[in-house]
Amino acid sequence: MKFVHHYHSKCEGVRACERVCAKTFFKTEDSAFSSIRIEPKGGRHEINVCNQCGACISVCPVGALSRNKAGTVMVKKDICVGCFVCVGFCPTGSMRRAEGQREPFKCVSCGACVKACPNKALVIAEADCSTEA
Repeated sequence: MKFVHHYHSKCEGVRACERVCAKTFFKTEDSAFSSIRIEPKGGRHEINVCNQCGACISVCPVGALSRNKAGTVMVKKDICVGCFVCVGFCPTGSMRRAEGQREPFKCVSCGACVKACPNKALVIAEADCSTEA
């Protein structure tokens, strides 16, 4: 399973990752539509992005969340009823809700943010999803 791994120590908060994520999926550079978040904290920048743990899958009342063949947790928009239970439940706060959106969104490990980061604070990593929730 691929996921976006982050190195907080390399992040300088330029937010190129947020902009490219929002532009890739929502055709805007508004960070409210980014699946990745950069937050200043204690003199450094914390990076928040989905680690594909899958904890959200079991709380969806209609089965709109599942893993694809690559192990990435995906939102099935045609099934989602927009209850946003997954957003409230997400242990990493990586399931997102944006104003005007009917369904939640999250990182799908596409790698656009990795390519956009000038400091290489983000990389695509591999993990064995058979041991994950």
